[in-house]
Amino acid sequence: MKSVYNFVITPKGKRYNNTKKIGDKELVVNTEIYNHQYVNREAIVISTPIIGKDLGIKPGDTVITHFNVFRRWHNVRGKEKNSRSYFNEDTYLVSFDQIFLYKRNNKWTAPKGYCFIQPIKETDKFGIEAEKPLMGIIKYSDGTVRVGDLIGFKPKTECEFIIDGVKLYRVLSNLITIKYEHQGDEETYNPSWTQSC
Repeated sequence: MKSVYNFVITPKGKRYNNTKKIGDKELVVNTEIYNHQYVNREAIVISTPIIGKDLGIKPGDTVITHFNVFRRWHNVRGKEKNSRSYFNEDTYLVSFDQIFLYKRNNKWTAPKGYCFIQPIKETDKFGIEAEKPLMGIIKYSDGTVRVGDLIGFKPKTECEFIIDGVKLYRVLSNLITIKYEHQGDEETYNPSWTQSC
């Protein structure tokens, strides 16, 4: 199956990541369908668009998508609905701007327009936050900045993702505002709860 303008994808696993394995039991941690934090964001590409931007993504690649792709919701009458990307339970159609990261040969790559930033620990001993606000180290880049650069970004522009057990912020590349010099004491911050995601 091919689409003219959209990528055809299938979820990697289920539509929601709302269960945790504890011993030989499975615990349901969330039953709300509208909570975006428990929506699966990983998918496998079945086919690429016939017409459209070439992002370098190929069939078989793993992609990280927008959280609304697999999410269900209730309309004003209370009827449960699928997202506009829904084709059938195993097939979804997404546009290029709904794909934020792709993996081929166990290597993640950011398409043009996005960077993924790992937060760093707060060093102020009087600070109450665990991580420094609006700062981080580039983990995956679209080429705008280099991987490993210490950067700052605009407030309220980051979107949280857990990629391979690491907390990252997705930020549009054009919203990165400054590149800092490394001081040598920067330590990445990854909360322990991300390891179970």
